[in-house]
Amino acid sequence: MDKIVDLDIAHYKTLLKKYIVTQDEQSLYGVELVSKSFIKNNILPEEIISLHIQALGELYPDINLDVKHSMDFLLEAMISYGLALQEVQILREEQFALKSEISVAASMQDTLLGTTIPDVSGLDIGVISIPANQLNGDYHHFVKGNDGSIGIAMADVIGKGIPAALCMSMIKYAIDSYPEDKMSPKMILKNLNRVVERNVDPSMFITMIYSQYLPSESKLMYASAGHEPGFYYNAAKGTFEEIETEGLILGVLPDTDYKQYELEIHDQDMVIFLTDGVTECRDGERFIETEEVLNVITEYIHLPAQELVTNVYKHFERLQNFQLRDDFTLLILRKEV
Repeated sequence: MDKIVDLDIAHYKTLLKKYIVTQDEQSLYGVELVSKSFIKNNILPEEIISLHIQALGELYPDINLDVKHSMDFLLEAMISYGLALQEVQILREEQFALKSEISVAASMQDTLLGTTIPDVSGLDIGVISIPANQLNGDYHHFVKGNDGSIGIAMADVIGKGIPAALCMSMIKYAIDSYPEDKMSPKMILKNLNRVVERNVDPSMFITMIYSQYLPSESKLMYASAGHEPGFYYNAAKGTFEEIETEGLILGVLPDTDYKQYELEIHDQDMVIFLTDGVTECRDGERFIETEEVLNVITEYIHLPAQELVTNVYKHFERLQNFQLRDDFTLLILRKEV
């Protein structure tokens, strides 16, 4: 009881005696003031119980032995409680500090990875990327070339949290640093693979698909590093086709070459890029089928691209009771005359 000042001890004894005799509520109000002093001086629960036992013994030297034993028992219980309470408080402080760090990291991620949908004549673009938690393990980025071309990167970092956010920042600035004459999808992935292999922990895996749209030729070139296959919507036929992709995920082998594909885009055709958070949505405990994703896209296909992706997301958000189990990123390009 070293931390309890003499004045508080005397006051507590006076209040205790008064309350035992009168049960006066004014005494309880006085205890409230003493309690604030205890809190200010970081008095532990067992120290208060010890004070109570001492005060009770001084006031009533002949106190019933059973009562005395019960107070000793309470003291031991409060010692255990006090230790547990300190542990809980430490954990809460650590959790609060971690949440604060994650909040700062999420804000930095929004700043560092911010990208703007480019205005390209004849191309309607919509994108939505929603993290399951504060930090987003998905990444997308647009790069507009001086020749009017548009580069589109989409990646999924397998390994979440602050390291993933930093990793994506590194990838973005690596892409932005490449000269335009080396901006072909296969070269982008080849160079990024080298960067990831040298700088990223082997336990962190990164899939990516990188595409480049050439408005003058209505042609989409793309290459994939183990990323979730996208889809091509043929407006004339009203059909969806899975985009052909193959390629090793980034960072596995230092000198990996990536195959580049080409796709001719006609009026009202669409190209759909996504992450596995879309195709692996769940209805209860059941994983949805790819066909279900395409059916929902078809339901809103008449809408502008941004409204389309937003409505698709809202559909699957409702399906999962507004609790995403994985980051959700969906990007749609539609050619318009």
